[in-house]
Amino acid sequence: MREKKRFSGAGLPWLACVAGLLTAVSASAQPAPQEPPILAEAVAKGELPPVAERMPAKPYVIDLQADGRSNGEHGGTLHTLVRKHSDSKLLVIYGYARLVGYTPELELKADLLESITVDEGRIFTLKLRPGHRWSDGHPFTAEDFRYYWEDVANNETLSPSGLPSAMMPGKESPEFEVLDDFTVRYTWSRPNPFFLPRLSGAYPLFIYRPAHYMKQFHERYAEPEALAAMVKEAAVESWAALHERKGNLYRLSNPDLPTLQPWKLVTGPPAKRMRAVRNPYYHRMDGEGRQLPYIDEVLLLVTGGGLIPAKTATGESDLQARGLTFKDIVVMKEAGSDTIKTLLWSQGIGSQLALYPNLNVKDPGWRALLRDVRFRRALSLAVDRKAINNFLYFGLAKPSNNTVLPYSPLYKPQFTDSWIEHNPDQANALLDEIGLTERDDDGFRLLPDGRPMELIVETAGEVAEQIDTLELIASNWEEIGIKLLTKPLQREVVRRRVTAGDTVMSAWSGITVGIATADTTPDELIPDHRYDPQWPKWGAYYQTDGQSGEPVDMPEVARLLELYSDWTNATDDDVRTAAWQEMLAIHADQLFSIGTVAGVRQPVVISKTLMNVPPEAVYAWHPGANFGIYQPDTFWFQQ
Repeated sequence: MREKKRFSGAGLPWLACVAGLLTAVSASAQPAPQEPPILAEAVAKGELPPVAERMPAKPYVIDLQADGRSNGEHGGTLHTLVRKHSDSKLLVIYGYARLVGYTPELELKADLLESITVDEGRIFTLKLRPGHRWSDGHPFTAEDFRYYWEDVANNETLSPSGLPSAMMPGKESPEFEVLDDFTVRYTWSRPNPFFLPRLSGAYPLFIYRPAHYMKQFHERYAEPEALAAMVKEAAVESWAALHERKGNLYRLSNPDLPTLQPWKLVTGPPAKRMRAVRNPYYHRMDGEGRQLPYIDEVLLLVTGGGLIPAKTATGESDLQARGLTFKDIVVMKEAGSDTIKTLLWSQGIGSQLALYPNLNVKDPGWRALLRDVRFRRALSLAVDRKAINNFLYFGLAKPSNNTVLPYSPLYKPQFTDSWIEHNPDQANALLDEIGLTERDDDGFRLLPDGRPMELIVETAGEVAEQIDTLELIASNWEEIGIKLLTKPLQREVVRRRVTAGDTVMSAWSGITVGIATADTTPDELIPDHRYDPQWPKWGAYYQTDGQSGEPVDMPEVARLLELYSDWTNATDDDVRTAAWQEMLAIHADQLFSIGTVAGVRQPVVISKTLMNVPPEAVYAWHPGANFGIYQPDTFWFQQ
């Protein structure tokens, strides 16, 4: 069993899952570090210190055998196919070295940090691992946090919009303190439930920078003439643009930028073969002392998106999900059986496709109808989800509302099953009850103002399966006297039309946090942004503090905002869970979006020699970072 050190923050069971130490064995039982063979020559030549001197005093030790995985062997090159040069960021997404990170059990634990203590949900004390170093060997200390706070986040030139929203609960900035070389503290006057989830995200909040490297690009520290020369050489407009280009820890496009990830970039964009090698100062090791990662090298091979399935099928990738969709499964299963294996993970979104009625549409006739819950329920009851599942997904998915998945600790069956039974008789009865009894010569119902009930669904149409799904739904809705017309448009055009109130209904994928936990921000369930497809005017009003948009005038949506406030201000896990579950219950009953099927399988193609990849898992952006929470630094090649 993994040793857990609980938080000392009183009244904070919602953070009790964040372990103080991310070690799988106690420090006293820590094994002696073992040198990766590929680095032995550099150590012998004095070009690198021995591994025992390169790792923190208390490394993160992973007991793989306790988790049902196997201790591996060092060596090998992992090939994966990418669509564009900017996909160098996959080294950060998949590498998933975070200050705190999610485990496959969806628990938050310290990672780069030795420990983190949270008091009252508002005081966060972060303790680093003494001896931890950046990939260039420079110590990782509190100075890296101070530099970010003083010289980046609070520098008007580098951060003209101010602090990231996750650091501004209630639009309040924290007090930042450096307690010693390895300890920093952030203090808010109110709880900040956004902080830890953002630190652990697939696209994380980086509240540190390698100060020793970045100061040469900052006007406060650099010699003016030298800085001006670098700006000119880089052909950018200002020192701020240079600083951003050189120091973006997420994009990871600068090979000279020190990193804390398992692999460091050595050949970056615009190369067709972007190469990364093991970080010799990486902070994790296995239960026998082998420094991770096991794999020595990662090659990101830039390939046209349409060629990824074909190249994967011929064994040109050792680990591939990006660029593959459900329709590629049959080809993958049939091809390359001697060299590759196709795993079927569950996708982590709430619904493969969801329909979003625009409750703020300009058209008064449609607006009144879409706001009538009986109409939304009738639309949902008319959808034959079993047919969608069988025809498009071979029965491998599950009919579902647009909600959290069974993998989520917040899940309840009624969230999935409410109003999804295929029952056209009940749907017709609801429409008749509304008063939509008049029909045209073709049998389609008429709107109250006499117009034919032609419901136009706008879609970006980026996935062929979406169009196929809409065609099936069109045949279902014809049974209840509604003509569905599909209107494919470019993504940005759909967004503009939705925001303007011109779109009656749009089709997108479902909520992204299908495996949400109580500490996941439930902002996808409220109107908080002008691009929200079901309530853009209300979202704009919330986003701009009433400067644009429209105030919420539907009681059920107003209740969602109240619950979101409860979640935001809670310091108790029970309150957060209760807020989440009431919000999910409201969505299941009110159908602000109409889900179709969930749990569609994501093909994950791996080399047959690649070990420790879970045979079954959830492929999710957050929490998950796609492969990240399954620790690709522990994947290894069997010789």
